[in-house]
Amino acid sequence: MCERRSADRRDEMEGPGCMVARVLVAYASKMGSNAEVAQAIAAVLVEAGLEAEVLPVREAKDLTPYDAVVLGSALYAAHWQRDAHRFVAKRREVLASKPLWLWSSGPLDRVLAARDLPPAANVLEIMGDMPFRDHRTFGGKLDPDAPGVDEQILRTHQQGDFRDWAKIRSYAAEIAAAVAAL
Repeated sequence: MCERRSADRRDEMEGPGCMVARVLVAYASKMGSNAEVAQAIAAVLVEAGLEAEVLPVREAKDLTPYDAVVLGSALYAAHWQRDAHRFVAKRREVLASKPLWLWSSGPLDRVLAARDLPPAANVLEIMGDMPFRDHRTFGGKLDPDAPGVDEQILRTHQQGDFRDWAKIRSYAAEIAAAVAAL
């Protein structure tokens, strides 16, 4: 049985053949709500005994220390953010060599957010022939008090938090089980 000698050191596991999988949870977020989704996913991974690091895609430079990657972006007009697109384009080869899970967040509608929506066409275009294990679309959040919110967006979109935290945690638990089985 594996036991951790130190809370923050992956290499300090005790027990025969012990090595905890390290997962990068990378995200693109304009207003910060997708960062909260990334944190929730990472929390479930850690609860499952994995090591998880949460980073904005702009800060996730070296992917070699990670055994798997979970990548998400906010959707705007059914498109992933430019930072997520750049992240995939610059790291395509290494991403293709690792187990990869995706998520999108953005529908500002409870009915749409509750559906099992396929990846947006733009996400599939960005990924091209790169394999990924799964993708989920979660509801988004539009907070009228968030700094920098475009007035036009506030006039034309529903305001509120449409994220389903149980659905997000469930997806993270599926990822954790799959990574643990690698």
